[in-house]
Amino acid sequence: MIKDAEAVREQEVAAWMGERADRVIETSCARVFLVGEAAWKVKRPVNFGFLDYSTLELRRWSLERELSFNRAAAPDIYRAVRRLTRTDSGGVEMDGAGETVEYLLEMRRFDEQGVLAQQPWAIDDALEESLGRTIAQFHAGAPLRPQGGGVGALGYTIASNANLLRGLAPRLGAQAVERLIAETDLALERLGPLLNERAGQGFARHCHGDLHLGNILVEAGKPILFDCIEFNDSLSDIDIQYDLAFLLMDLDFRRRRDAAGRVLNAYLDEAGRTFGEGLWTGLAALPLMLSVRAAVRTHVWAYSNDDEAARAYLATALEHLAPKPVSLVATGGFSGSGKSTFARVCAPGLGAAPGAVVLRTDEIRKRLCGVPSLHRLPKAAYTPEMSERVYDELFRDARLTLAGGRSVVVDAVFLKPEQRARAEALARDVDVAFQGVWLEAPPEVLRARVAARVNDASDADVAVLESQLARDTGEIAWRRVDTVSAFEDEARALAETMG
Repeated sequence: MIKDAEAVREQEVAAWMGERADRVIETSCARVFLVGEAAWKVKRPVNFGFLDYSTLELRRWSLERELSFNRAAAPDIYRAVRRLTRTDSGGVEMDGAGETVEYLLEMRRFDEQGVLAQQPWAIDDALEESLGRTIAQFHAGAPLRPQGGGVGALGYTIASNANLLRGLAPRLGAQAVERLIAETDLALERLGPLLNERAGQGFARHCHGDLHLGNILVEAGKPILFDCIEFNDSLSDIDIQYDLAFLLMDLDFRRRRDAAGRVLNAYLDEAGRTFGEGLWTGLAALPLMLSVRAAVRTHVWAYSNDDEAARAYLATALEHLAPKPVSLVATGGFSGSGKSTFARVCAPGLGAAPGAVVLRTDEIRKRLCGVPSLHRLPKAAYTPEMSERVYDELFRDARLTLAGGRSVVVDAVFLKPEQRARAEALARDVDVAFQGVWLEAPPEVLRARVAARVNDASDADVAVLESQLARDTGEIAWRRVDTVSAFEDEARALAETMG
């Protein structure tokens, strides 16, 4: 029988490679043999329906796609598809003249401790920023897949989840499983027009498809995305936000909502250079996408016989679908007053996971000028006309985001009374709770902070600060926060109050 022949082939290859390997990593569908500085992946002859490696030709096809797809984000890791061939004496050798026994994917071996799943608590601000921007750039360059995305692509996974979860209901709890299926179907129906519209707007692309912490490597401080899905286009030709949602869900589940929020905000600022209004309106679908990703993890862990983890993911999937209050927080103050720090500390506690979207005028200005966020702009970019354009963009993006049900923190100087009034009016217009916060510190403290800045989107120097201090701000009715002493607790308390 063919199956018996494939089993014999698999055993022969495993034995030959195993003799040469330092270590073997096994999964349900592949083996990776670590040999010196190289890693060799061999697909197993399995057929799970959504994944079919049952013949030699299918395995070759899969490995060639894996090589091609992963080179987009990890060209230094993925090297070549190689052949194990039959020798004249009946043995096996690499890339000989005989018939092909098996195909292998050659990769560069890397330090497994550099994979983010091994160190989620070590993810710092700089890496979060780099992660969000790296993924946004990857998505901006990804091929369009207008036939993907939309209700069809997400519905494919939702239907698969429902089928698998029902089979696990006796172990996970039938009531919770049926509740998740029902609420997911309702959310998909409600968001269907938005999802389909996004597919036509360029948000459906050939994505990574499996973008969790276990598939992100950090080397020299830079994230590398690897091991994308190659075996089923229905799982990779998807909405880019659904691709990002896996990482956000994974971070949030591991109690790193702060990191997830920072990744999301860096992603949005970077993606804003490529994508239009749909980037902000599409956030309305993020809770559903996070829930679907958690549901996938539910059955993955259940079939790995870890029911405790599966039930935790099931509860998380339900939590993502629960309505959350929406609010607008505005942080104002002179340069160096701590606006951005306050915004980033309070954002994770506002609204739906992974927290509020932070919109910062310093970043918006760079985006409108078409330069990287840390690029220093000339004074010509700070004319009154340009500043007006920046505030217009700030409030436009905030309105679109709030209308989609996601909380927002707007981070700007807000020196003019009319700018502060505009923030308050926006909250009234979209009918969400509002809190304005005016951050302050003595001038000598502000000067020292501004002079010490490095790697920040703000171009303000001490001269700019002095011009601000000389301005008449008018009456400030917003909540005042002294930032000389530690003020992070006030930021968290504000978020807890507003929900």
